[in-house]
Amino acid sequence: MEIIAKIRSLKNNVGTMKYFTNTSWLLGEKILRMAVGLFVGIWVARYLGPEQFGLFSYAQSFVALFAAIATFGLDGIVIRELVKDESQRDRLLGTAFILKLAGSILVLSLLAISILFQSNDLQTNTLIFIIASATVLQSFNVIDFYFQSQVLSKFIVFSNLFSLLLSSIIKVVLILNEAPLEFFAYVILFDSFILASGFIYFYLKKKFFLLKWRFSTETAISLLTESWPLVLSSVVVSIYMKVDQVMIQNILGNDSVGQYAAAVRLSEAWYFIPVVIASSLFPAIINAKEKSRSLYINRFQRLNDILVWGAIFIAIPVTFLGDWVINTLYGEQYNQAGSVLVIHIWASVFVFMTVSSGKFLVTENMVKKIFYRNLCGLSVNLSLNAIFIPLYGIKAAAVATLISWIVAGYLYDFLDKDINYMFRIKSKSFNVFRLCSFLIKIWKK
Repeated sequence: MEIIAKIRSLKNNVGTMKYFTNTSWLLGEKILRMAVGLFVGIWVARYLGPEQFGLFSYAQSFVALFAAIATFGLDGIVIRELVKDESQRDRLLGTAFILKLAGSILVLSLLAISILFQSNDLQTNTLIFIIASATVLQSFNVIDFYFQSQVLSKFIVFSNLFSLLLSSIIKVVLILNEAPLEFFAYVILFDSFILASGFIYFYLKKKFFLLKWRFSTETAISLLTESWPLVLSSVVVSIYMKVDQVMIQNILGNDSVGQYAAAVRLSEAWYFIPVVIASSLFPAIINAKEKSRSLYINRFQRLNDILVWGAIFIAIPVTFLGDWVINTLYGEQYNQAGSVLVIHIWASVFVFMTVSSGKFLVTENMVKKIFYRNLCGLSVNLSLNAIFIPLYGIKAAAVATLISWIVAGYLYDFLDKDINYMFRIKSKSFNVFRLCSFLIKIWKK
């Protein structure tokens, strides 16, 4: 009876149920995406083998080094402005769309220049440009910003699930017909087209019109003035999340990239959790700031607690079962990936922590701090990779990733006097006794 009473009390809280429902939609979609994506992705990896899978992963990682530029760091800022004033929807979305479109063209141009300095063969360069072309279609993701701001994630979910289902079926068909590697790159481009179409469909269904979008130079300048640190930060994050695979390919070859990428994909499969939870609760955190500083800090602390312990509960079993998981899913041909997985999975604790504090810094208008801490993490990552990959192989890259995330997501806050109070907040999240006390209080309410 007590449990039923608690459930009824939650249902009577309209605000709580709104955010809970929104988060449930997002989590449900991401869990399904993870399950289906892992199943099909593992099948693709087994079909291609470490050498071809390594080449495919290298092409995706190389594109990722530049792709963050196309976002212009607008996501959180545009959502924040839409939460504050929905009446500016057409101006904000129209301006953000043009900026993202320009960013995608810039990305393609930079890639064209960068490959001149690489020793890639024709197949590798073809894969890179097919995958990179998807950034143009991702300009329509601005519609996602609107749905997030209005806590209407079910429309995002429907679009994502349809594209996931269609692209998964196509990948299976390609495997069964023994298709060449390039076809799998075209699936990435097609997936972006389907997703953009889904966003447009649901936007029009809400009786809104893309033709009403308008570009505002004043708004563009305002957004870019605030977002440029986020652009640099996103680029830095993309580099130090993917540069290890690029460096492994240049130092050790495609087979080693394939081994490393197999482990990393399992480890990073969980990264959707903090993004979904933080994005869904972002409007609530913004609203809390308007009401009370203590409420605002308390909500951030709770968010950080949930994410940190969620990551720890994921990392512990993977640490003991890593080798078995790799052998079961990928087969003996990926026998080096298990040792990478048991190290790399612990980076998720600090990745989760970084996502939650990133939202906090955006709300505080301290986006430059995001760039500085990520640059610090990148410096550590590049240095460790350059020194230790030639000596110790792909395990060294996993250790470098873990250390860099500890520096960027946790230790940097202690060194920066403006945000060292965040270090104390994050440190509190590691207190298991405090966590138990919090859960007991929640249960007694």
